Amino acid sequence: MTINDIPAGGPADENAARKVQRELRERLVLDEEGPAVGTGHVTGLDVAYDDERDLVAAAAVVLDARTLEVVEQATAVGRVSFPYVPGLLAFREIPTLLAALDTLTADPGLLVCDGYGLAHPRRFGLASHLGVLTGRPSIGVAKNPFTFTYEQPGGARGDFTPLLADGEEVGRALRTQAGIKPVFVSVGHRVSLANACAHTLHLSPRYRVPETTRHADALCRRALKEALAPRLEG
Repeated sequence: MTINDIPAGGPADENAARKVQRELRERLVLDEEGPAVGTGHVTGLDVAYDDERDLVAAAAVVLDARTLEVVEQATAVGRVSFPYVPGLLAFREIPTLLAALDTLTADPGLLVCDGYGLAHPRRFGLASHLGVLTGRPSIGVAKNPFTFTYEQPGGARGDFTPLLADGEEVGRALRTQAGIKPVFVSVGHRVSLANACAHTLHLSPRYRVPETTRHADALCRRALKEALAPRLEG
């Protein structure tokens, strides 16, 4: 598998990255409802790292939004282009995620990121960043609440409570399966929060995390393993 070089033109340090975040956030669209649940395509996105070799593998898996069957999938492996800095993780992942998305022939439709959108210290997490760069509607579905506060939602599937930052609702703690701990949904770009939660529930018919995330997680791990195999053998 080809390993992509670090792309030119990325921010060189934390200050430059925060400046890019501020500029891109001005293009964020938060007043659109987004695509209807069960229509078109949805694309799961996830990454896996090998920190020792500074490699990141990205996966994009397109599902039929109605049936949740896989339509197409793509991977890319690249060099990590930015250091680990909380709140700036998108800069480590975006180049390789875009490379994976660029190889798809199907319309990705709604982008579903394993991470955050507005639920971010500067209200511009990976889902928002990727949504703005691609122009596509996007949501973030995370497995933990980051640094935000929330009360436990009711125990039934579909119950939710606000995810709060200084009293502001930046997402929701959503129970996708009865009696199982919630996931944390936030708007990325061009989708309402209620619609983001509706999509998340539809994409999670059997398990806690959406099918988009399950497929993308398995695929990026497999891609990283395949990329490392020649190096480990050598």
